[in-house]
Amino acid sequence: MRRGDRSPRLVPMGEPAFNYRDLSVAERLQLVEDIWDSIAQDAPASQLPLTDVQRAELRQSLAEDAATPEAAIPWEEVRKDLFGRGG
Repeated sequence: MRRGDRSPRLVPMGEPAFNYRDLSVAERLQLVEDIWDSIAQDAPASQLPLTDVQRAELRQSLAEDAATPEAAIPWEEVRKDLFGRGG
């Protein structure tokens, strides 16, 4: 990092601390969910920018949800269905 340069440098990762492929699919999905949650908690919004297309899609989705809230499936139900299938 150069003096005054605060942008993070990506360093290639070595071998993972454990073989994640030994985990079941359900466990790997949980790991990914946990990683995403930690990123959402720890990263400042400036490091998670949305493109204009993503922002428009999010606005459209929120408008659809507000217009027809009865059509939404709660995350708990989706997750139960997903993990209930062994996935």
